[in-house]
Amino acid sequence: MSKLSDLKRLLDSARAAAAQHRAAAQASPAAAPAGAPAPRPVTAATARRAAAATKHAAGDVDLAKAFADVKRLPPSPRARIERLRPAPIARQRLADDRDALLASKFGSEPAPHSWEVGQEHESGQTFVRPGLGTDVLGKLRRGHWSLQGEIDLHGMTVDEAHDALADFLTDARNRGGRCVRVIHGKGLTSPGREPILKGKVRKWLSHWDDVLAYSEAPRHAGGGGAVLVLLKGAR
Repeated sequence: MSKLSDLKRLLDSARAAAAQHRAAAQASPAAAPAGAPAPRPVTAATARRAAAATKHAAGDVDLAKAFADVKRLPPSPRARIERLRPAPIARQRLADDRDALLASKFGSEPAPHSWEVGQEHESGQTFVRPGLGTDVLGKLRRGHWSLQGEIDLHGMTVDEAHDALADFLTDARNRGGRCVRVIHGKGLTSPGREPILKGKVRKWLSHWDDVLAYSEAPRHAGGGGAVLVLLKGAR
């Protein structure tokens, strides 16, 4: 009995081996010609790259189809915008104005330690350039031109006030200012209650080329402690 069982097991094993052999023969590719290189096995990475390339190509085709009916718009007319440039300012003119103002600081003959100025400027309440009508001063006092800036020189030394005034007038001209107020004070806090800047400021203004006229300010605008200054281009 045991011999029959052993024989049956041997037969089953032989049948199974034969079935595996037939399956392997059917799954194996056809034999390559003699001398031909053996095909390289397809790896998982190669398969992923091939799938990605196929997907990308399909996307390009879809995109081309989507834009097949798109047409280029005709060019629209465009206005040419030119950049505005500020009006040029002659450097030599600026230098000349500063030289004139600096000369007025020291008098007609430059003397570094001399601060004397003409009496007519020390006590003058008004100034007007030759050739301008007398109505200019009246308009200036009545506020015909609106104030477009002011500077307060209170508490400054003569040197500080001179430089600050020069910078202020230059800036006012560059901005197109026409009427400005210069506050120099009445000298109430000066030694001997004598005004120091009052006469000097008015003299400096008379030497500044762009100053057409000045007038002592009305009481409500500073009175004797300030002047209203008319610059070129205000008429």
